[in-house]
Amino acid sequence: MRKILAILFGIILSLPAGAASLINDTEIERVLTDLISPLATAANIPENRLRVHIINSNEFNAFVMGGEDVYIYTGLLTQIKNPDALQAVVAHELGHTLGGHMAQMSARIHSEMTRTMLIQALGIGLMVAGGNPSLSAGILAGSGGVAQQSMLAFSRDEERIADSMGLDLMARANQNTNGFIDVFEQMGDMTFPIESRINPNRINHPLTAERLKNIREQIANKNYTYDADPVRDNLRKSQYDMVRAKLVGYLDTTARVRELYPTTDKSDAAIYARAIANMRIGDLKSARVGTKTLISRNSTNPYFYELLGDIEYQSGDYNASVMAYENSLKYAGNAPQIQTALALVLTERGADGDMARAIELCKRALLNAPAPLTYWVLARAYDDGRADWAMAEFYNMNGDKKNATKYATRAQKSLAPDTPEYIKSGDILRGARK
Repeated sequence: MRKILAILFGIILSLPAGAASLINDTEIERVLTDLISPLATAANIPENRLRVHIINSNEFNAFVMGGEDVYIYTGLLTQIKNPDALQAVVAHELGHTLGGHMAQMSARIHSEMTRTMLIQALGIGLMVAGGNPSLSAGILAGSGGVAQQSMLAFSRDEERIADSMGLDLMARANQNTNGFIDVFEQMGDMTFPIESRINPNRINHPLTAERLKNIREQIANKNYTYDADPVRDNLRKSQYDMVRAKLVGYLDTTARVRELYPTTDKSDAAIYARAIANMRIGDLKSARVGTKTLISRNSTNPYFYELLGDIEYQSGDYNASVMAYENSLKYAGNAPQIQTALALVLTERGADGDMARAIELCKRALLNAPAPLTYWVLARAYDDGRADWAMAEFYNMNGDKKNATKYATRAQKSLAPDTPEYIKSGDILRGARK
């Protein structure tokens, strides 16, 4: 049980077959939400309606759905080097929403196209798959009308408009519009060598060189102003660096971590990445030393304690793990993923009061962010028919109707009909029959 990776890096939810997975992580989601919130406000997205989702994929990509759900790929986060540039990517995507492009594109695409195909067809902005300068992700080679020249021209026009609207949005939000230049220059490093060989009429995005030229001209012509806030900007850069280090530490190879964050680098971000990488390969001693160094530098950072809790859990020291997670929650506040991690350790330790505390933590987590792992941990904490209900919820969230039905049926056989868990089990059974 000490090797359960779910608590090491949030909770991973499965998407439909063939799709990438979502990563839930308190630190990453909070940092990115704070970064994007000024843009959301400027775009008139209601307060607290913005939701950030992290897609575990190497693609250099992001997109917005419904105007409120922002999806950012890990490949984009690990490659975009500063928060201003990341804001520019999201501003561009919000520009699509503000321009009504998704609705317009939907009207032009044949009715049988699935949502996944729609997202792919839209190109969703600054897209270069996996950092590969082939531009393959930006080239529409689909069947039927999707690949027609009129559709491609329509999409290219959308991209130009989204760039312009995104730039205006950045200015209204008092964010650094030079972030657009940064991201297009970085894209140019990947695409310029081959753009001369691409027919610009056969792709659904304007060439990067054109987009960079347009952005520079718009910034010069509109004379945008930006009131820099050094304290805010330095904090934002530091937090963003930690997010990138965390992703590299968890997702990249050990060799890549050492290349990007050599031992000569004594920054917090470098120590963070190396500590995570060491934990992944089982070097818990080095991971613990690095994490405690970080805590000594910043004793109120909840995510350093969260990492220490992960390390101690893997080492089998449940008491130390519980203490670390409790400290993490002390400074993080309401954090469902950390609550679930602590609950899991408590179910492993099994001391007096641990199961009751685990149940309390899971219930609090589920109120804010229902997740399969939380239900799985809750099932471990219960010792009656409610455990079957929790497992039914676990399988139901994972789309496994067969096992959801199995456990919901078992739950109803042992629970009183007037209990909430009995009623919820009935809801699962009814849903499974549809």
